[in-house]
Amino acid sequence: PSSVIELFELELTVGLHIPSGNPDNLDTVFRFHAGANLNNFGQVVFNGNSYQRVAVKVEGFEDTSKGAIPRPTLTFSNLGGITKDTTVMTMTDFLNIVNKVTPGNDLLNAKVTRLMPLASALDNANFVGDNPFGTPSTDRLQDRIYFIDRKAVENRQIVQFELVSVLDMQNKKIPARIVTRELFPSAGTFF
Repeated sequence: PSSVIELFELELTVGLHIPSGNPDNLDTVFRFHAGANLNNFGQVVFNGNSYQRVAVKVEGFEDTSKGAIPRPTLTFSNLGGITKDTTVMTMTDFLNIVNKVTPGNDLLNAKVTRLMPLASALDNANFVGDNPFGTPSTDRLQDRIYFIDRKAVENRQIVQFELVSVLDMQNKKIPARIVTRELFPSAGTFF
């Protein structure tokens, strides 16, 4: 067994967070982690993708079988650290870019995926020499998908976002697909 590594992907939507058609060919997925690589305090490489180190605190990811669905928070340092096209910027600068497309959006409905691979699954690039655990495995815990529901705090020091699961999003109905007898022959039949 090896350690669980916590990685995140922030996926932006073209037309909502990035201009329609993506004329500047901007990245739509930002990959980051809150810790340190085993070799240095830089990037972690997983499945060929680089995850940059960002000063972020994550809280509220808990699995429970009763009570309310968790609403985790991501709290980013607003003192810089987000690298975009070799430029280091603050989270407020990043939000200003997003808000040029949709004023006041503040990353609402951006998809946040929490990946939790084991250290043994990391690429060889993370280690001096080869992976001490052997060939990178596919061992990982289940990915968790959330969406940014609101910006809770923004000041000179931090920017905090509250996340929701797809089951807890506003204006979403379950099921999103209407059940009809044509699509589901057993609908409406009870024994």
